[in-house]
Amino acid sequence: MRKDNSARNSLIIALVTLAVTVSLFSFNYVRAKQKIENLNAVLGKSAELNFSPTAQDFFGNQKPETIEEKTRYASLSPNKGLVEIKEKMFLAQVNDVYLNPADYLGKTIKLEGIFKEEQGYEKSYCFVIRYGPGCCGNDGNAGFEVAWAKEDAQPYPANDSWVEAAGVLKSYEEDGYSQYLYLDLAALNVLSKRGAETVLQ
Repeated sequence: MRKDNSARNSLIIALVTLAVTVSLFSFNYVRAKQKIENLNAVLGKSAELNFSPTAQDFFGNQKPETIEEKTRYASLSPNKGLVEIKEKMFLAQVNDVYLNPADYLGKTIKLEGIFKEEQGYEKSYCFVIRYGPGCCGNDGNAGFEVAWAKEDAQPYPANDSWVEAAGVLKSYEEDGYSQYLYLDLAALNVLSKRGAETVLQ
């Protein structure tokens, strides 16, 4: 009788463990699938795009001029997408890029913010930022370093201009430190209408 109860208890424990494992797996699978669908919706990605034919169909022989054309053009190659950072969730989206750079490197990022040029020891650095909660100087700034490729170099706007920037997220190494993120600019336009300079989420 004791052996029967022991075997029955072991069987019940095994079945409960199996049921919990299956439930957790199903829950995580559904969550992961939903995250992928949400990300694809944010990126506006419904299907793989073939760079050459799509770009040729979209532009013909014309050079892209507007920021919309440039960001569209930059996001046409396979496995690339356009990530538009909106005002409402500015901090959350920017933080996600810095926390998960592998998910964003090579994608085109578009955002609005304040243009800042700051002098370093040997060169100047340009940024598009917004102010966020912080306690010590610029620790509350959120945004990205931006730079024109040498072949596309254009004059930068005045400090504190409100700009719309779009560029491919890349990284570089400097002074032995790697993974500095920046936007390799496709467009940087000064806008007359300013958005919220300080964001809280």
